[in-house]
Amino acid sequence: MKIKFEIVGFSIGWFAVIAQFFLMLEKRQADVLETIIRFFSFFTILTNILVALFLTISVFRLNKFPFNLFLAKGTLTAITAFILIVGLVYQIVLRQIWEPTGLQYIVDELLHTIMPLFMLGYWFFNIRKEDLLLKPVLNWLLYPTMYLIFIMIRGYISGYYPYTFLNIEEIGYESTIINITVIFTITIATILALSFIGKYKIKNHSL
Repeated sequence: MKIKFEIVGFSIGWFAVIAQFFLMLEKRQADVLETIIRFFSFFTILTNILVALFLTISVFRLNKFPFNLFLAKGTLTAITAFILIVGLVYQIVLRQIWEPTGLQYIVDELLHTIMPLFMLGYWFFNIRKEDLLLKPVLNWLLYPTMYLIFIMIRGYISGYYPYTFLNIEEIGYESTIINITVIFTITIATILALSFIGKYKIKNHSL
């Protein structure tokens, strides 16, 4: 049953990512290479790829390096927290300024709503004690940190920022720093909340 659930998850995840890739190519506003770089500049895309990889590796039991990094302690909780942040930011900030239609609407909902809810459910029913260890979970904060460094450097060079709330040229350094601080605070709060819920669930399940 668990494997079937994982297969459903990675099928939805890969479909949404690949469909979004072709949609972005179809509606590109730059050359193909620049469009591809921009595609992989979205935290939404990178995080959905992480989720799809995690589920794929879990299904096929790929336990050799580098795949075993996805099976390490804390990974499930960290990835779940990141995909939840993707969903929260979209629902709170981006949904009001973006009204997709057709296939783009379906893909957007898969990336920003369905996959976050799917992973939350998967996490809840498959969480283990080792997935709740804070140190390995917090080590995963290197991922959004490196992402932001890349976006800031590339944005400075190219003038392209994937999200308006990170666009230093439009909103200035102060507002950008505040936005980053808020997002990191929410991310840490989400990790702590998952840790608390997970420990409570495991404790009560073992009684």
